Amino acid sequence: MSAAPRSTGSGPGRLVVAVYGILALAATARGVFQVTTKLDEAPVAYVLSLAAGVVYLVATFALATGRRTLAWVTVTVELAGVLVVGLLSLVDVADFPDETVWSAFGRGYGFVPLVLPLVGLWWLWRTGRGADAAGQAPRQPLG
Repeated sequence: MSAAPRSTGSGPGRLVVAVYGILALAATARGVFQVTTKLDEAPVAYVLSLAAGVVYLVATFALATGRRTLAWVTVTVELAGVLVVGLLSLVDVADFPDETVWSAFGRGYGFVPLVLPLVGLWWLWRTGRGADAAGQAPRQPLG
């Protein structure tokens, strides 16, 4: 008998969702401001900031509502984005005259953008384990 996966937005998942939500608001607001007021100064960086904000919004929604497949996709895209943009922002400085959320692996945000997708993927994996390999229900803690 297999147990159902746990909700991604309950228990400690609430903290994960809260951090995603805060980053989603910060990144989206920053991206919208940059794109609407000074896009010509650093178009690649500012469009990537807005894209990061949208990824965080979708990931927040997916994690909060238990849409596991969407969460896996968006959190994986987030990790790929922070790794690629982080590296490019250090190597190709001309395309990144101003920072994005993912520049230098999220240095401007205390490296939260680098750590958060790792936590998100771990949480998705952890909550998705409905049963162990033998098909047994997961062990319940004593007490």
